[in-house]
Amino acid sequence: MPSPSYVHGASDQPLLGQTIGELFDKTVLRFGDREALVDRTKNVRLTYRALGDQAAALARGLLELGVASGERVGIWSPNRWEWVVTQFGTAKIGAILVNINPAYRLRELSYALQQSGIRTLIMAPAFGRSDYLAMLRDLLPSLAECHVQTPDFPDLKEVVVLGDDAPEGTMRWQNLLALADRVPDLELQARQREVQFDDPVNIQYTSGTTGMPKGATLSHHNLLNNGYFIGELMHFSERDRLCIPVPFYHTFGMVLANLACVTHGATMVIPGEGFDAEQVLATVEAERCTALHGVPTMFIAELQHPAFGNYDLSSLRTGLMAGSPCPVEVMRQVQSRMHMAEVEIAYGMTETSPVSTQTRSDDPLDLRVSTVGKVHPHVEIKIVDPATGAVVQRGEPGELVTRSYAVMLGYWNNPAATSQAIDGARWMHTGDLAVMREDGYVNIVGRIKDMIIRGGENIYPREIEEFYYTHPKVADIQVIGVPDSKYGEQVMACIRLKNGQAATEEEMREFARGQIAHYKVPHYVTFVEAFPMTVTGKVQKYLMREMAVKELGLEGAAGTTTA
Repeated sequence: MPSPSYVHGASDQPLLGQTIGELFDKTVLRFGDREALVDRTKNVRLTYRALGDQAAALARGLLELGVASGERVGIWSPNRWEWVVTQFGTAKIGAILVNINPAYRLRELSYALQQSGIRTLIMAPAFGRSDYLAMLRDLLPSLAECHVQTPDFPDLKEVVVLGDDAPEGTMRWQNLLALADRVPDLELQARQREVQFDDPVNIQYTSGTTGMPKGATLSHHNLLNNGYFIGELMHFSERDRLCIPVPFYHTFGMVLANLACVTHGATMVIPGEGFDAEQVLATVEAERCTALHGVPTMFIAELQHPAFGNYDLSSLRTGLMAGSPCPVEVMRQVQSRMHMAEVEIAYGMTETSPVSTQTRSDDPLDLRVSTVGKVHPHVEIKIVDPATGAVVQRGEPGELVTRSYAVMLGYWNNPAATSQAIDGARWMHTGDLAVMREDGYVNIVGRIKDMIIRGGENIYPREIEEFYYTHPKVADIQVIGVPDSKYGEQVMACIRLKNGQAATEEEMREFARGQIAHYKVPHYVTFVEAFPMTVTGKVQKYLMREMAVKELGLEGAAGTTTA
C-alpha cells in the first residue's frame, strides 16, 4: 500500500547556532593563508585573511557612516569581488543586505529603494549596456547638488560607487573603506556581539510574473545553515575551488556558492561579471576548479560552445545544476563530457533559503539525473492536493510544500503576501507540482500555473520536454499551453535546434506519435533562436504564452470561458 507523501530530513548533524559573521571569522582564523576569492576580470586574489580584513574594513566604514543594526544596505552590481566583501561585511554589523537585480531599470530600482527603505546603496557604475550612474542621476537629480536624500527616497543617505570614479554626491568604495581607520576594532566587536542568528540579514526580491516583486526576508540562521548543508552534501573542503557564473544577487550565487564555500574554507572563483560560456570554460581550466555551478541553460551553452573541446576540464569533480528543471540528457552530458561525475541537482526557492531537496553524490546514476533528490537535512516536505490541502499518496502529483529552519521570516513589509505563501502551520507553499516516489526521491513535474489542461486531461510540460530532449536535433525545448476554443488549451512546443540542424514542424510531431499519448503530441510547433529569460536563467513561460497568443491569433480563444 502506498505511503503518504511526507518526509522529514532527520540528521545527526546539528544546525549551526551562529551568525554569518561569527562563522566567517572562524573560517578566517582556520584557513587564513588559503585562497578565498579570485576575481578573474578584476585581477584580484584574496586569501581568507585578506578577505576578512576587507570585510572588517567595510563593516567599520559603515559604522562610521552611522549604519545601525537592522538598517538596509543595498547592493546593485554584477558579480565582482566587492560583492562578496559586502555580503560578509554587512552581516558583521547586523545590517540587512538588499540584493538589487543587475537587470533592474528605473522603475524597478525606484521600487526596491523605496519598499525596503535602503539607507546606503553600494553600486557598480555600469553593467553591459546598462549605465547605472545615468539611471541614478535620473532618479536622484539632486546628486548634482551633492544631495542624496529626497522626499521620494527619505531613507537613502549615501551612495557608494565601486571603482575609481564616483560622481558628485556619491562616495568611492576605497573612501568608504578608509573610514575604517576612525572606528576601533573593539567597536565592531561590540556591535557584532549584539547580532542574533534569528535576525534578518538579507532581502531578495522575487521576480513574480504579475505585480511588483516581493522582498523575501531571510535570517542568518536561514542562509548559513542552508549553505553549510549544501556544502556538506557536496563533500566540500578547503581543497575545493568553485567556479561561480551564477549571479550573486540570487540565492544561487550568494548561498549555494559563497556560503557553501565559506562554511568549508573552499575558494570562490568569479569567471566574469556576467555569464559567458567560453569565459567559464577558460576559468575552469586556468584555475583548476573542482566544482562548477549553473542553471541548465548555462551548461547547455558550455557543452555546445564551438571551443568546448579546446579546454581541459579534468579538474572538475562536482557542482550543482539548479534554478529551473534540469533535463535528464543534459545531466548525462555534464557527467560524461565535463568530468563532473559527482554533479548534483538541487531544488528550492528564494523563500526557502533556497534548497529543500538535493541529490547525493553516491546516488545511483538514474536518480541523480532524473530526480531532484531527497529532502535536505532538518527539512520537512509533503505533497498535497492543491484544492484540499490533503496529503496525497506517494506516486501521485500535488503541490510541494515545505517547513523548516529555512523558511523565510516573511515578505518585507507585506504581511498579506506572507500569509498567502506561508500557512498557519508554517508550511511554505511553493506552487510547484511534484511527485514523491516510494523511496522518498522527488520529481518536479511543473508549475501549477504552467500545467496544461486539454479537454480535461492534465498535461505536465516537463514530461514532453524530457521526451524531446532525446531527439538528436533538439538542443533545448520549452512546452507551453496556448488557448483553444474547443479543448480549452493545446500543447505548443518551442524548439531550439542544435547548430547546423534543420527540421519541420511535422517532423517534430511525427517523432512523438506513438511514443507519447496523442493528446500530449504538440498541436503547434515553432522553432526559436532563444527563450525569454530572467537574469538567473529561468525561462519566462508566461511571456512565451503571451507572444504565442498574438502570433497565432488566438486572442478570441483566450477569452473563452471554460468550466
